[in-house]
Amino acid sequence: MAPSPTRQRLIGYARVSTEEQATDAQLDELKAAGCAVIHQEHGSGASRTRPVLSRLIRGILKGEVLVVVRLDRLARSVSHLLEVIETLEEKGAHFKSLRDPIDTSTPQGMFSLQVLGAVAQLERSLISERTKAGMKAAVAKGKRPGNPGLREGRPEAIRKTALARDRVYLGDLLTAANSFLPVVRQMRPDHSWRDVVQVLNARGQRWTDQSLRRAVKRLVAERMAEPELLRKAGRRPPDDRIMTLIAGIAISNPTLTLREIGAQLEGMRERTPRGGREWKASSVKFQLDRARKMGLAVPDIQ
Repeated sequence: MAPSPTRQRLIGYARVSTEEQATDAQLDELKAAGCAVIHQEHGSGASRTRPVLSRLIRGILKGEVLVVVRLDRLARSVSHLLEVIETLEEKGAHFKSLRDPIDTSTPQGMFSLQVLGAVAQLERSLISERTKAGMKAAVAKGKRPGNPGLREGRPEAIRKTALARDRVYLGDLLTAANSFLPVVRQMRPDHSWRDVVQVLNARGQRWTDQSLRRAVKRLVAERMAEPELLRKAGRRPPDDRIMTLIAGIAISNPTLTLREIGAQLEGMRERTPRGGREWKASSVKFQLDRARKMGLAVPDIQ
């Protein structure tokens, strides 16, 4: 007799717009659906700042399913929804909405998701067209685009704009944290910010030493990251720096082969200990073996 399929662990997320509203109705539906754990959050649907959701996504495990009652309880827009689902997929987790035909663990749900992707692209195009048309009409009437309060230097307008920009920055940071914070945790403070930036950018991200340090500092201030990450990195001999850098790359992405790590080092313009430009698999393996002897938890890579 064939074994029965493993039941997926369901993680619920309930959100209401204000402190006065209650999540009881959502909790009842999520419990009835079989959610083992339910996270609750109070916040506006348009707000980018969702610390509870960010922690949930950061801690979700492979095979688990994030469940909401309706799509609007999770995302502020279609593009935000797709961004969250993409992050879950990268972690091997799934998403399900009880009242919408979205369940990324089924072919039908993935088809609905593709339709939403097309809608999101159309939505962005329409918003762009309306914005351009509105600005053109305003200029034709002799109006200057932008915030009049900012143009006149009003303190209140400047303060509100600064607060709004800060909320947007924090929201974007919390959404993107899963893509960079694990690597930062694995490498800091043993490595310099430059080394961490090189590893992240080699994976397709765009950071500078200053922007990454600022991002981590903000997450520490929000108690979303450990203060130790900001400690000054000690100086290392060149050979030790290369060794720990290679170990950091291997730990942050254990699926890489020795040759792929070598190609990454060449893309980062890191020279071998002898000054060469080409990294052979045997050279990478030698450095990883050194790292293991020094007690670093380096995965076995071929």
